[in-house]
Amino acid sequence: MKIAVLGVGLIGGSIGLAARRLDAEVSGFDPDRGNLARAIELGVLDAGADSVAGAVAEAEVVFCAAPVRDLPELVAAALAASDERAIVTDVGSTKRSLIESLPSAGAERFIGGHPLAGAETSGVENARAELLEGARWYLTPSESASGLLYDRLQRTIAELGARPQAIDAETHDRVMATVSHLPHVLANVLVQQAAGALSEESERLPEVGTSFRDTTRVAGANPSIWADIFATNAETVAGEIDAVGERLREAARLIRAGDLEAVASWHRDAADDRRRLLEADLIGGDLRELRIGVQNRPGTVAEIALALGRAQVNIEDMALYPAPDMRTGAISVWIAGEQESERAAEVVRELGHTAALVAPGER
Repeated sequence: MKIAVLGVGLIGGSIGLAARRLDAEVSGFDPDRGNLARAIELGVLDAGADSVAGAVAEAEVVFCAAPVRDLPELVAAALAASDERAIVTDVGSTKRSLIESLPSAGAERFIGGHPLAGAETSGVENARAELLEGARWYLTPSESASGLLYDRLQRTIAELGARPQAIDAETHDRVMATVSHLPHVLANVLVQQAAGALSEESERLPEVGTSFRDTTRVAGANPSIWADIFATNAETVAGEIDAVGERLREAARLIRAGDLEAVASWHRDAADDRRRLLEADLIGGDLRELRIGVQNRPGTVAEIALALGRAQVNIEDMALYPAPDMRTGAISVWIAGEQESERAAEVVRELGHTAALVAPGER
């Protein structure tokens, strides 16, 4: 397989290393020629190109790994220059604004993506293939996305070591506003609050505790990158800030009331919620195959993948089996756990498709 990586920073570089570990041929482009040369020197790429067109020539999968402000132009260039059978995807942390900017030509070949992988350090020097191991990788296919290309992309991502999951763009941006973007806002505000309040008390600021360090670890990270992220998800992030503000006011009223048991219960509930959130993505149970009968029409694969994603059922693997006449076909999806697979079958049937769980040992 030939893969192109457009932008060889931490994430793009890690994709390149993971792909080369699979013996894929990886070409790359970066507007910073020095960065491109460094990527080749570090073994991230097999070869570098001086243009997007040069990098994507003959590529089967193209990963656009640029700052979110540059993605619309980069994705459009990749679609225009790549082969009509090539998949173009991205790794940006916001999706709606990018999808809305796409040109109609080649739109069926673009499938948005966002790996939940990163580190406090940045740059290709810190790239590593292991960064993607076990990471959730959201895919946001549109209704016009090619089912065959979606299948190839999710297989490629799984081979890189990540865990693909379909999610619609609006839900993606809302989820990211809560679990990714909002923590950066709160860390910034907490640091500013502490610095302002404590500096009024003493000319020498006191040492801070572990909880403060943990809570504010992301404060001020990559200012230009985060300015772009907030700009492309502004209303959703602002709405989450407003909601947190109300929760903080409720917490203030609770603490002022002085009811020790109520405060202790609040803490216990928070601990339970945190555990539930952290455990939500754990795979449980053996994989079961769900065989789905479908009509061959545009958007079917995306429809099924997104419906299962909304139902919080993750597809661990997928295979397509078109009929010889290409009018009908079957899709096999593998789901972890008996209850999850049965729930997946119900979701698929509600869409109007036939669905049957394959007993272990059957094919």
